[in-house]
Amino acid sequence: MSPVIGLDVAKGESQVQAYLDKKKPYKKSFKVQHNLEGLASLLDFIKELEDVAGERPPIVLESTGHYHKPVVQYFEDRGYLIIIVNPLISYKAKNSSLRKVKTDIIDANHLCVCYFQLVPKLFVIIF
Repeated sequence: MSPVIGLDVAKGESQVQAYLDKKKPYKKSFKVQHNLEGLASLLDFIKELEDVAGERPPIVLESTGHYHKPVVQYFEDRGYLIIIVNPLISYKAKNSSLRKVKTDIIDANHLCVCYFQLVPKLFVIIF
C-alpha cells in the first residue's frame, strides 16, 4: 500500500482526506483545528492509518503563506514527511479535470490524487 494524507489548509483549520492507496480513500474527510488538541487528534488518525496500511504516510498540503506553518512544524517534529505543493501547480492540475468545483473536501482529495499522479515531477519535499 501507499498511504497518503491530503490537507487543505486554511486559517486556523484544515480539511483532511486520507488514502490507503491510489483510488482507495480511507474513511470520510473531516476538519481539524490548528491547535494542540486538533493536531493531536489528527496524529491519532494518522497512526490509525499507519496501523492499517503498514507504513507511515506522507502529508501533502499546498503552500499557504503562513497558515500551514504550525501544521508543518507539529508533524516534522514527529518525523513525518511533509510534501508542500506549489499552489500554481495544484491549480493547473485541478484545471485539467472537467469538474470545476471548489470545496475544501474536494481540494483535500485532490491533493492525494496529485500525490499519486505527480510526485516524481512536481512536488518540493521538505525534510
